[in-house]
Amino acid sequence: MDIQEIKQRFGIIGNSALLNRAINIANQVAPTDISVLITGESGSGKEVFSQIIHQMSPRKHGPFIAVNCGAIPEGTIDSELFGHEKGAYTGAVGERKGYFETVNGGTIFLDEIAEMPLGTQARLLRVLESGQYIRVGSSKVEKTNVRVIAATNVDVYDAVKAGKFREDLYYRLNTVPLRIPPLRDRKEDIFLLFRKFTSDFTDKYRTPPIQLDDDAQQVLTNYTWPGNVRQLKNMAEQLAVLERDRVITAATLLTYIPHEAGRSNLPMRLDNQPKEDISERDILYKVLFDMKRDMIELKKLVADIIEHGGVSPAYQNHQTLNQLYRDIELPVNDTEAQFTLQQPVNNNKSADAYNITHDAEEVEESLSLVDKESDLIRKALKKHKGKRKLAANELGISERTLYRKIKELDL
Repeated sequence: MDIQEIKQRFGIIGNSALLNRAINIANQVAPTDISVLITGESGSGKEVFSQIIHQMSPRKHGPFIAVNCGAIPEGTIDSELFGHEKGAYTGAVGERKGYFETVNGGTIFLDEIAEMPLGTQARLLRVLESGQYIRVGSSKVEKTNVRVIAATNVDVYDAVKAGKFREDLYYRLNTVPLRIPPLRDRKEDIFLLFRKFTSDFTDKYRTPPIQLDDDAQQVLTNYTWPGNVRQLKNMAEQLAVLERDRVITAATLLTYIPHEAGRSNLPMRLDNQPKEDISERDILYKVLFDMKRDMIELKKLVADIIEHGGVSPAYQNHQTLNQLYRDIELPVNDTEAQFTLQQPVNNNKSADAYNITHDAEEVEESLSLVDKESDLIRKALKKHKGKRKLAANELGISERTLYRKIKELDL
């Protein structure tokens, strides 16, 4: 069967090269009995390809079952897949056949395989290698003849490196890798899919046909579609049901697209990192470290003037030392170098043109966080003439927190 016949049979829309390659791989591997690992983002159509492989294989007259490994609790997944004996665990009032027993002679599609617990992975590996399994609570070895097709929307090899997926099972499943391209990599197919979906839904709900103007087509094509075909289909159904004006403009289309991504042609944003929880102590540390760094820079500048009789190129962006001094606020109690600048810096003058005094005596710096905190609060209150709301804003904390700090530190 050629690619076009497969598309017609399974309702696949699109002509992109990546899609055609995926269909061709599925067509070639279907007559064999080897395992297939289908990878692709959520909503890209992985289950459709598992149906292609099954329906075009010698097992097409046998049973087919799709199992979402991520939806089954860890404590019951072994029982679901391999069955259990009566009394195997609390609540097991009778024996139960597992999927590998009921689908004997057919195909089992294990979706979200990366979510499978490690113990279940070891049992699955044994089934793949020898066709043998043991029911939960039994010691009798059972036999099954099932073809396994697995799918995942994550990088399984990364899970292997993280110790969350067995490496031997990965290579056993990945005999033939099949990658389903995301919709953003099939831009030429997006409008074809949208037109097919809107046509189906307007027929279903008996509403007038939907049309897109030129700007709306550009928005449709340039959007990244993080939900892939599933998201596009859902949006087409909403438009078919809700819109009174059947000519859809770009402005109308954008109301159905998530705001943060609707006006962007960038890939989908993946942000799995937790938001940083910044405490008051973190803010104070940051302020202190910034002040320390500025003080060190100022010391280097003064030493450079004393040694070379002028400002080095690294500091020539500052027109005068007085301007640099005004830019940096140093705490009175933390100065390690005391200096007086009475004239603007001019690179053509020698160091004798300035009245610079340097105290080489090192002053031991207090590292007490309480002292630093008290000092900062006092300075903020003094700067804003006792107005606590303005002082709290200056410190980057709430007014209520400032009240509490004043009471705790007995200011």
